[in-house]
Amino acid sequence: MTEPNSLPENDQSQVTNLSQVDVEMVKAELVRMHQSSAQEIYAEDVELNQSAVVEVKAGNLTTRQSAIALVQADEVTMQNSAAGTVRAEEISINGHAGVVVAGSVEFGNAYAGIVAAREVRGEKIESIILLSRKVEGNVTTVIDTRGALIAGLVGGLFAGLILLVGRVLFGRK
Repeated sequence: MTEPNSLPENDQSQVTNLSQVDVEMVKAELVRMHQSSAQEIYAEDVELNQSAVVEVKAGNLTTRQSAIALVQADEVTMQNSAAGTVRAEEISINGHAGVVVAGSVEFGNAYAGIVAAREVRGEKIESIILLSRKVEGNVTTVIDTRGALIAGLVGGLFAGLILLVGRVLFGRK
């Protein structure tokens, strides 16, 4: 009786090339996707071209005309792409992002909801909330670091006054 040959769980392919497919999960050293979709990708290097992914955990991520819901990587480069949440040490974005958390962010022509980073550089940056120690470039934001601090203080003061008035008017005696 012969036993079937099985690969150990820790063996993963070195390179995975996907084109026009839909997969659940990919684990490899290098993942290249073209016009494909995936639920999860775990890899050292990921290259996406006209693809969609729900979650990416990688060392380096490069995208072109792609959409990603959640990114966690060391370095991210996005060209004409969109992401829901991006968390990385270094990020270069030309496209759209919902939430960006990074050490260093470089924006080309980008739109972001919330940006929190040590350094932000860019040609044209449009965001709702921008929190950063150092900002270089043409930035249009609804709330910057100073504005967020003032909004928090005013909101806290207003909430405290409302609670105080409510306690005086409706408090038990």
